[in-house]
Amino acid sequence: MSVLVNKDSKVIVQGFTGSEGTFHAEQMIEYGTNVVGGVTPGKGGQKHLDKPVFNTVSDAVEQTGADVSIIFVPPAFAADAIMEAADAGIKVIITITEGIPVADMVKASDYIKDRDCRLIGPNCPGVITPGEAKVGIMPGFVFKKGKVGIVSKSGTLTYEAADQVVKQGLGITTAIGIGGDPIIGTTTKEAVELLMNDDETECIVMIGEIGGQLEADAAQWIKANGNKKPVVGFIAGETAPAGRTMGHAGAIVGGSEDTAQAKKKILKENGIHVVDSPAEIGMKVAEVLNS
Repeated sequence: MSVLVNKDSKVIVQGFTGSEGTFHAEQMIEYGTNVVGGVTPGKGGQKHLDKPVFNTVSDAVEQTGADVSIIFVPPAFAADAIMEAADAGIKVIITITEGIPVADMVKASDYIKDRDCRLIGPNCPGVITPGEAKVGIMPGFVFKKGKVGIVSKSGTLTYEAADQVVKQGLGITTAIGIGGDPIIGTTTKEAVELLMNDDETECIVMIGEIGGQLEADAAQWIKANGNKKPVVGFIAGETAPAGRTMGHAGAIVGGSEDTAQAKKKILKENGIHVVDSPAEIGMKVAEVLNS
C-alpha cells in the first residue's frame, strides 16, 4: 500500500504549458506517472505532450476523472489555483510553487479546510511512490521501492535520505516533501500519521529544520501513540544564526524552542533515533530495522 499517490492516481498539471510545467510533466510521464492532461486558461482544446489541455480544473476533472493535481503556477496566481483544484473535487493537491504571498496562503488554507482534499506544499518537491507515481520535481532514479517512508521539509535532503536508504539495500514506500513555507497544507505530524497507518511502511525518516513547532508536534504525537514504528530524525540548521531566514521562508528561529538543538532534544525525549548529520541517515535506518 502507498500513501497519497500510486499507479491508479490520475494526475493533471496546472500550469501545464509553461516551461516548468512542461519540463516536469515530461519527466513525470517518462517515469510512468498517469498524467491525464493539464490546465492552462485560454489554451483549452489544444494538445501538449500528447495530452489534452483544459481551460479549467473542473473541465479536466469532468473529462478525465483526475483526482491529483500538481501546481506549477506563478506565485501571484498559485493560491487561486489551489482553491480552484479544491473546488473541482481534486483529492490531493501538490503545490510546487515557491514564494506564494503569506496572505494568499492564509486565504487558500481557510478555503480548503472544509473540503475533502489534502494539500501538500507549497514550496515542496512533491510526493513519490517509487515504481508507481512521481508527482513532483524529485529525481526519480534515486528512489527504489521498499519499506521506509520519508517525510521532509527539505527537497534536497529528501533525495539524499532516499539515496542513502537505497544504498543500504532498503527502499522507499512513499516520500512526502511537505514544503518549507510558514503556511503549508500537510504538517509533519499529518504526513507521519499517514505513513504510520500504512501497512508496508516499517520505518519512517523524518527530516525537519529550524523554525516552527512542526517536528515537536510530530514527535509528541509519535510517543503518545506508542512509538509503533521506529522513526529516524534529522534537524537541519544547527549552525544557523538566530533571527535570520535560512533558505526556506519558514526556517527562521523565533524562540528558544525553534533551534536545531532544542528540536533534537524534544525528538530524543520522544523516542526518535536522532542523527547529527544527514550522512548518517541510511546507516541509522538499517541499524534500527535490524535491531
